[in-house]
Amino acid sequence: MKALDDVSFSIEQGEVVLIVGSSGSGKSTLLNMIGLLDSPTNGNILIDGTNTTTLSDNQISSFRNKKLGFIFQFSNLLTDLSVLENILLPIQIAGSELSSEKDAIDLLKAVGLEDQVYKRANKISGGQAQRVAIARGLINRPSIVLADEPTGNLDSVTSQTIVDLMKSMAKKLNQTFVIVTHDRQHFGEVDKVITIKDGKAFQDEEASTMEITV
Repeated sequence: MKALDDVSFSIEQGEVVLIVGSSGSGKSTLLNMIGLLDSPTNGNILIDGTNTTTLSDNQISSFRNKKLGFIFQFSNLLTDLSVLENILLPIQIAGSELSSEKDAIDLLKAVGLEDQVYKRANKISGGQAQRVAIARGLINRPSIVLADEPTGNLDSVTSQTIVDLMKSMAKKLNQTFVIVTHDRQHFGEVDKVITIKDGKAFQDEEASTMEITV
């Protein structure tokens, strides 16, 4: 049985794209393939013109660190580190010189946490932690931020705050977000909705920067 079957779609830079579907439909598998965490048995995944399915393991790690940002259902912050230190981790892992501590603080201002810069990650609320996770996902200036159920662990009010924040960051930074969610109603108007059903994808419109065929 195929987890995904004949899935093909494209995404433009700056779009907010939702991937929706019932449990077990293949949503997370698709997100993992875009995030280069899983490899398709057939087909291609093109990101910024690079066919990622031809990359070696070392090239995949480098590409992922430079081109992709991640937000998970749980913020996955390191509790012994400060908010600022958590945001800077992807830079340290990637050995990137594109971003700096000033960029991290600017992102914290953008997500409304300029007063939490040096607070330990275990001293902030769940909603604040998820905002930190969004800033961390953006710090390397990725081509795509991939979010897997980013509101799944939050109450409805905080969920709406996180949704509004991601949509505003997409507009402000021309940042692409690809989001797996069960909370379709929270997102309102977005650029594209891709529904996965029985491993197949159904979408509302065509676009052209990122090409996925599996």
